[in-house]
Amino acid sequence: MKEFIEYILQFGHLNQQQIGLITNKATEIDLRKGEYFSEAGKIPKQVGFILEGVVRFCYYNNKGQEITHHFIDELNFVSDQQNFEAQIVATDYIEAVTDCKLLVFSKKDWDDIGNTIVGWHDITGLILKNCLLKTIERRSPLVSEDATTRYLSFLDKFPNLANRIPLSYIASYLGITQQSLSRIRKNIR
Repeated sequence: MKEFIEYILQFGHLNQQQIGLITNKATEIDLRKGEYFSEAGKIPKQVGFILEGVVRFCYYNNKGQEITHHFIDELNFVSDQQNFEAQIVATDYIEAVTDCKLLVFSKKDWDDIGNTIVGWHDITGLILKNCLLKTIERRSPLVSEDATTRYLSFLDKFPNLANRIPLSYIASYLGITQQSLSRIRKNIR
């Protein structure tokens, strides 16, 4: 919980009573590797903050291929935020890549916090903006680089993920086959 409060306080000020309200609304859950935090075809039910572990956002393209489009690791929020806020059906899956421990907030509790704490929407707006900037910063160069450069960029941007997640997910994220990724890894050693 301490890490979560420290994270939030980077984006705005909260007094002890407000912090108490937020911590009382949070529920700690364990998500096992392969379990979904949110599923395509369902309305997202919660916002989470990852205390331990890694999740990935993925979808299936029109050929039925699974495409990973980003990863989120410890001390970051995880949510299908737009669909969560609008309470509409998700198009992505959010899957635990490793065993995870999260703090979660239901839609009702998240709304209660927003309706009670003056300035909460400003804080969450800054958090969301920060998350989007990180995603764009990590992803945009990948589309214009060759496969080896994309992999080296991945290692640079996600130094602690390469040994924690399956190669198939990394290959999908990089837009290459697992065999190509294996060749690249062999050639750069």
